Amino acid sequence: MIGTFAPRKCGIATFTEDLKTKVEAFHPGVSFDIYALDRREAAPLYEGSVEFVRVDELQSYRDAARRISRSGVDAVWLQHEYGIFGGPDGAMVTELIDRIEAPLIVTFHTILTQPSPGQREVLRQILSRTAEAMVMSAHGRDLLIKLYGFSPDRITVIAHGAPDRPFGREDQFKAQLGLAGRPVLMTFGLLGPGKGLEHAIEALPAIAAKHPDVLYRIVGATHPNLVREQGETYRDGLKARVTELGIEANVAWDDRFLDTDELLDQIEACDIYLTPYPNLQQSTSGTLSYAVALGKAVVSTPYIHARELLADDVGVLVPVGDPAAIAATVNDLLDQPAKLSAIKKRAYAKGRRTIWPRFAQASAELVSKAVFATEAGASAFAFEKRPSHGRDDTHILPCPAHRAVLDLRGGGMKLAG
Repeated sequence: MIGTFAPRKCGIATFTEDLKTKVEAFHPGVSFDIYALDRREAAPLYEGSVEFVRVDELQSYRDAARRISRSGVDAVWLQHEYGIFGGPDGAMVTELIDRIEAPLIVTFHTILTQPSPGQREVLRQILSRTAEAMVMSAHGRDLLIKLYGFSPDRITVIAHGAPDRPFGREDQFKAQLGLAGRPVLMTFGLLGPGKGLEHAIEALPAIAAKHPDVLYRIVGATHPNLVREQGETYRDGLKARVTELGIEANVAWDDRFLDTDELLDQIEACDIYLTPYPNLQQSTSGTLSYAVALGKAVVSTPYIHARELLADDVGVLVPVGDPAAIAATVNDLLDQPAKLSAIKKRAYAKGRRTIWPRFAQASAELVSKAVFATEAGASAFAFEKRPSHGRDDTHILPCPAHRAVLDLRGGGMKLAG
């Protein structure tokens, strides 16, 4: 598995860790080696069993490719997001994938409808090496087909995985947080301008006017990149706005990146989960998946993942940047307990489709599809010498005449990811 990984605090790192642990738990015949992307100074934070790739150093990608090739893995699973790789538009990733022989599976976390020329070229190069593509929305599948010309037969839609917990335990978890009896709203994630939190905050005075004991819990650390560049200016600005609006009693801050179990406990304590994101191209939100699977009423802007997951009255969509719409929707739900309860039940039912056992099963089947893609033969790729960045280097090009079908009945599969 190649991608960001714990202890790095980002959504893809959490996803990568979940993918590894859930597949290995439910399908012990599959095991993963981890190649974690991070800055050089972060290397001491990773355990010895995790291979480390220095994100901004070209040679580190080449070295990782050699280690993967020597390890004899059956497949390589890459998590792709432009911003986690080094070079313009994350182009350094191609230095790695051009040098691996095993079938390549790629999870595309972001597929842009209007990519820059550089972004389009990077994605084109990745797709040229991809044996199987995973996307988490039907919209993502359509984009790969229509915009990038990728074969539909090599795309699998697997919804973001989610926990399997009992329904309707708000009172229990509110009591643990000292919030018994209060209507609780919540947003979780790394804080930054892309979350739209200012719009939810602007909605609170109108909500508190009708429901004075309402509490909006904003949970999550500020994005580390934002902290490096601006410190806590963004969070301080949000807090100042809360003070200006006179709603300090209606807002609670938890400035931490929570581990998964604690995050789930806190989501269980809320009634309405808010995702007021301004980026309508966002195709995946792990916390949205968690909130739906835990049976929360979600009020969200209509970004891609929300449109798909909240269809059929599973949640409520509101326009981007519209505090009045957020307030009206939240008040409507809090004013009508039966309606709120019905949405929660529909969300919980929808979430049964994405719980971890089903996610792990679909993921294991995707691995099997990549490894057993064609009938018996040799390697799926053939080595070729060609110049690279001013030096001769070994690249691997598709060779359809030589395919590998491996007998995994004995010892299972080993995957680099």
